[in-house]
Amino acid sequence: MERYVDYSIEETEKILAIDSPSGYTGNAADFVMEEYEKLGYSPIKTEKGGVLVDLGGAEEENALLLSAHLDTLGAMVAGILENGRLRVTPLGGMNPNNGEAENCRIITRGGRIYEGTLQLKNASFHVNGKYNDTKREFDAMEIVIDEETRSKKETEELGILVGDIVAFEPRTRMTRSGYLKSRFLDDKLSVGILLGFAKYLKEENRFLKRKVYQHITVYEEVGHGACGTVPKGVTEILAVDMGCVGEGLQCTERQVSICAKDSRGPYTYDVVTDLIRAGQKDGVDFAVDVYPFYGSDADAALGAGYDIRHGLIGPGVYASHGYERSHKDGVKNTLALLRAYLC
Repeated sequence: MERYVDYSIEETEKILAIDSPSGYTGNAADFVMEEYEKLGYSPIKTEKGGVLVDLGGAEEENALLLSAHLDTLGAMVAGILENGRLRVTPLGGMNPNNGEAENCRIITRGGRIYEGTLQLKNASFHVNGKYNDTKREFDAMEIVIDEETRSKKETEELGILVGDIVAFEPRTRMTRSGYLKSRFLDDKLSVGILLGFAKYLKEENRFLKRKVYQHITVYEEVGHGACGTVPKGVTEILAVDMGCVGEGLQCTERQVSICAKDSRGPYTYDVVTDLIRAGQKDGVDFAVDVYPFYGSDADAALGAGYDIRHGLIGPGVYASHGYERSHKDGVKNTLALLRAYLC
C-alpha cells in the first residue's frame, strides 16, 4: 500500500494549496474532478458543488457511500472599518485564538486577490497595555490588508466588498519523520485518502463486495455537506473525516480512529462492530474513541432524513481546527481499514 500512501499525501498537499473555505470550493472541486478522471472514473458535479463518483462493485441494492469534505474553515468580510481594515465573520468553526497573526488572502468578487493578516486590533504589544487581557473574539480582531489603504474609501477602491471570502494560509509541511502539518487536514487529508483508495482499486483491480460511491462534499463545516446527493440503493454512509487526538482519547496521529459516538449520538452499532472486526482481521492499527465535540457528514445525512446506517473513521489528527498534525502511518492505516472493510 506504500505507493498509495505516498499518492494520497501528494494529492493532499496539492489540495491544501487550493483555497476552499465553505462557500468558495469551486476551484478545489474542479481539481478533484480532474484527478478522478485521470484515474479512469467518471465523476459528476452535484448541484451543491460537490463531487460524486461511482467506484463500481457488486450489490446494487446494498450500496455504500464514502464521504469526505473539501470545504475548510475560513472567514468572510462583514464590514470595512473606517481605518480601511476589515471586520470579518467566521466560516465554520474558525477560532480567532488559532487565527491570530495568520496570513490570509482576501478574494474579491471581481477576481482580485489581496494579502493580509488577521490581527488583534491595536496589535503592537509595546503600544497596547491591554494586549494580554483582551479576549480574542472576532469583534476584537481585524484584517490588516497589505496595501496602502488607511480609510474605508481607499479599501473600497481596491474592489473589496462585504461578502468577499477570506482564506487563511495552510502552512503545509511534511517532515522527514513522516509527520504532515498544516491547517485544514480536516478534511483535505481524507479527500486525499479517498483518491488514494480509488487509485488502489483501479490499479490493483480489486473486487468490491458491494457498490461503493465516493462523495466529496463542500458544506460540511457549516453543517449540511451530506444532506443531499445520497444515490439510490445506498443503505450505509461511512464518513472519512479526521480522527480526534487529544486528552482522554486513545487515538494517535499514526493510527486510524473508529468513532463509536460523537456529540450527536452513537454511530450504528453493527457498522462500528464490523469496522472493528475488519481492522482486527487485517491487523490494522486502530483505536476506538468517543468524540466529545464533533459532528460529521454521516450525522448530517441522517439529520436530512435518510434511512441509512452510518459510521465514521479517519486518520488521527492533533490540534483540530488549529495548526493540525497527522502522520503517514495514519494515512496507511486508514487505507488499510477501507480495504479490509470493503474488499
